[in-house]
Amino acid sequence: MHSVPALAGAAGIRSATGSIALRAALEMIGVPYSWGGGGVHGPGYGIGKGAKIKGFDCSGLTEYAYARAGTLIGSTTREQWHSGIQVPKELVEPGDLVFYDNSPDSPGPEHVGIAADAGSIVHAPFTGALVRLDRLDRPRLMGVIRPGAGRTGIDV
Repeated sequence: MHSVPALAGAAGIRSATGSIALRAALEMIGVPYSWGGGGVHGPGYGIGKGAKIKGFDCSGLTEYAYARAGTLIGSTTREQWHSGIQVPKELVEPGDLVFYDNSPDSPGPEHVGIAADAGSIVHAPFTGALVRLDRLDRPRLMGVIRPGAGRTGIDV
């Protein structure tokens, strides 16, 4: 993990990108959850349980929000986990990606949301729910990633 001074150098660019991504995600509040749905172009029909629902799954929402901000972060939680630098939860900024490891049997992140502030996230939670705001501090919090910070060679 990079040190706090390394984070400060990326703060100006980061805050604009994070703000745009957060605004894009907040505009999607009320859109249905669709397993496998959504992406860079917005809500879309998912697969399996989401095949007949136009909306977003968690990583589809975050991919869309960051694409609106001009940053490609990948389409899965695992790709998004590697889309920037890890920051301590205490330094979370609006727009940071917040990851949860919901399945102890399968290592790695299974859920992602976008920090709205230090205490809440906007996310697509599960089948039958709508994109909404919830508290950030939830069970199985895995970590916080600041997309784009510290990365090179990203095509946007």
